[in-house]
Amino acid sequence: MITSPRRPADPFSARGPQDLADLVRSQPLAWICSQGTDGPLSTPLPLMPRFAPDGRLLAVEGHFARSNPQVAALRTDNAASILWMGVQGYVSPSWMADRTQAPTWNYATARLKVVVRFDDDPQVLLRHLRELTQQQEAARTGAWAIDEMGPRLAQLAQRIVSFRADVVECHERYKLGQDERDDVFADILAGLETAGEFALVDWMRRFNPGRGADPAASAE
Repeated sequence: MITSPRRPADPFSARGPQDLADLVRSQPLAWICSQGTDGPLSTPLPLMPRFAPDGRLLAVEGHFARSNPQVAALRTDNAASILWMGVQGYVSPSWMADRTQAPTWNYATARLKVVVRFDDDPQVLLRHLRELTQQQEAARTGAWAIDEMGPRLAQLAQRIVSFRADVVECHERYKLGQDERDDVFADILAGLETAGEFALVDWMRRFNPGRGADPAASAE
């Protein structure tokens, strides 16, 4: 059973399953961390999320190079953590009218406890590679298709292995200015917009509805 421990009054917790869904979809690359006989192991991998009908994240799918020592370690002990860093950025006191404020960092993160299961079926691997490629190529002009590799695709497939990691527990944290004074929050938004950090601005607005409203939108 998946659990999501969080304090109900915690302003930095998720508001619902859509927050995590948007985080992992916008940031496909995550760290998979596990324990080997000689110590910790970690690998950054692009991952595809799998959701329940109610929007909860059930699992992620990906692939390892077979030569990666983490594969053998996970076949022995399949417990792992997945670390996702979403939108993030430095917050400078230079943006603020109140220069007694301290610098900080705003971010959205998720840490999953998972159980990893490998699938050595080559057809499962090819379906995974096609879906992953289509997902990343979807918005591109002249999108590339994996079958364009020709015979090289079969050669590549021999060197990698697909997996599914079922989610056991999920910890999320969204530090996006919820505890800032209104004037400080507005200064942070203005500074980030000037710096071109529009994705972080959008997430801050998302977690602070009604604060630092867009003046153009307010004038309509």
